[in-house]
Amino acid sequence: MTGPRNGSRHGNWNGYWNGIWQARYFWVHLALADLRSRWRRSFFGVLWSVIQPLGMTLLLALVFSRLFHSEIYTYAPYLLSGIIVWECVTACVTGGALAFVQADAYIKQCRHPLAIYTLRTVLTSVMVLGLASLALFGWSAVVLPQHIGWHWLAALAIFPTLALVLWPLATLLAYTGARFRDVPHATGLVMQALWFVSPVYFETNMFRQGGLDALVDYNPVYHLLQLVRAPLLDGQWPTAANFAFPLLAAAVFALVAWLIGRTAERRVIFYL
Repeated sequence: MTGPRNGSRHGNWNGYWNGIWQARYFWVHLALADLRSRWRRSFFGVLWSVIQPLGMTLLLALVFSRLFHSEIYTYAPYLLSGIIVWECVTACVTGGALAFVQADAYIKQCRHPLAIYTLRTVLTSVMVLGLASLALFGWSAVVLPQHIGWHWLAALAIFPTLALVLWPLATLLAYTGARFRDVPHATGLVMQALWFVSPVYFETNMFRQGGLDALVDYNPVYHLLQLVRAPLLDGQWPTAANFAFPLLAAAVFALVAWLIGRTAERRVIFYL
């Protein structure tokens, strides 16, 4: 993911990956600790990961289905899929930009590869997405039972694909966020703009009817969402393009993160 940091142990690519693997108990513990603190002293606890998106879906579906003249029983699961995936993406982007800053105590005391701290953020968000997805699978089974089939298994690809995209992106933002503290605020604006030009809540036919096909066909966010929507909502297997665009984005983010990390990894500690 990134380059060397203070010592021969991270002096090469294989050594860096070995460092991540050797620290696996540490970053898994951090991710699980984040989950426990998320629902600590909460009556419903982990159920909030299902209750919250369901409540938001019901509210927005009642309003948007009338505004967009859509059938609420089909639009609601479409909206729910967008909510839970987009919340995962947003959490990783905003959390990733602050990952090194929030882990400064660990970074100053330990010589683990810095990428484990963004991996912690991504792992936590993906686990929350997995819990929230139970509501989506259940809702889809109730309102769209005709689409149940083997293609539902393809929806599980959203978890590793999101992790492959968001980990290098979060790492890239963490490097820049440690140096420039305006990055977390800027990412909030970027995510808002990306939300408006992506079919997260708005249906794809609205973009196509407005002549904005490019915002759908060449948008990695659309293809990520299709990994879930195609099997569950349309009863179809995702297309090759639905996998290709996110994986291409993951490769680009990983390359840029690695190029920046080659020099930034050893300097992060001086910015904290």
